[in-house]
Amino acid sequence: MLNKKYNVISENFKKFRQEKGYSQRVLCQKLELLGVTLYKADVYAIEHNKRAVKDFELLAFSIVLEKPIVDFYTGVKDFEL
Repeated sequence: MLNKKYNVISENFKKFRQEKGYSQRVLCQKLELLGVTLYKADVYAIEHNKRAVKDFELLAFSIVLEKPIVDFYTGVKDFEL
């Protein structure tokens, strides 16, 4: 945990999902096609810093949301590449 957060990508993750026009449910369906099982509750928890993100999940987010992995870290407070 960093600064009481379980992940540092939550804001960008949510922003990118919304930019694609995906609901949490639709995002889960697209991730499932890559073999990554997440539920709406998992997406909510990630977006609200209540759940850590696994490396393979981040890779799948990058593919489904069509964003380079580094973009998930851009502008993150208290953490910068």
